[in-house]
Amino acid sequence: MNFFLETLKVIVLLVYYLLESLVFFVIPRRKKNVNGEIVLITGAGSGIGRLLAVKFANLGATVVLWDINQEGLNGTVRLAKEKGAGRVHSYVCDCSKRQDIYRVADQVKKEVGDVSILINNAGIVIGKRFLDCPDSLLEKTMEVNTMAHFWTYKAFLPAMVAANHGHLVSIASCAGLCGTSQASDYCASKFAAVGFAESIDIEMRTLRKTGVKTTIVCPYVINTGMFDGVKSKWPRVVPALDPEYVAERIISAVRQNQEVLCMPRISYLCPFMKSFLPVKAFILLLDYFGLLDLMNTFKGRPKKE
Repeated sequence: MNFFLETLKVIVLLVYYLLESLVFFVIPRRKKNVNGEIVLITGAGSGIGRLLAVKFANLGATVVLWDINQEGLNGTVRLAKEKGAGRVHSYVCDCSKRQDIYRVADQVKKEVGDVSILINNAGIVIGKRFLDCPDSLLEKTMEVNTMAHFWTYKAFLPAMVAANHGHLVSIASCAGLCGTSQASDYCASKFAAVGFAESIDIEMRTLRKTGVKTTIVCPYVINTGMFDGVKSKWPRVVPALDPEYVAERIISAVRQNQEVLCMPRISYLCPFMKSFLPVKAFILLLDYFGLLDLMNTFKGRPKKE
């Protein structure tokens, strides 16, 4: 009897959640207030990290900026204050080093307080074929794009769990949903970032810590300089993304407790198509959209940056 009752419960809840999702697709969720929250952003010295810092500060949050580049941090702090932000704290931190993350995290907790919104945004891309990529760079990609997430969660998640309040944001990539050439290390690191964030979300749910939210962000190429040289085959269908647009979408996703954000919307189809199409058919579509050799024209940021 329990089997039938539980099965009925699952069916009813499944229908309810599907209808709820449909309603919120048409009518946006109410946005939560982030005024007074302590928001830590890694890789805040440029690009999306810088934009997120300014936008969260404008919403009344206390922003904590991490980057390996002091000059970049100074620029973000200056820009945030020019926009009227009051509570901005910056720290030089090498996110490829576990002990540096723990050291700076302790400093943040003493000087600012417990972080309530953690945004793992720092990332690097090498853009070489696997056999041409030095071991040291392969390791660096995993350290920054994946392992750093482990250590920041270890540092800041306990306080969120204790308070049953917080938000974990993983800036992953569409490369965490689908592999591509000349980005094996990058794809591996982003697949890992997505899987890690999903697993922690499940852990929070099983612990009944429903106040600790997770948002996984999977954007296509963003025009920040990180992927300079990469061009879309069909820009109208799979466009390179504007940084301002991406930052606004991320802010909205966090404030609406959206679990997964893919940009552009067509990228939501990627995991779905992979789940049932024959491999050759899926690769045919990747080739059609120009995603098999997307990195052939990759240049990346100039070395001085």
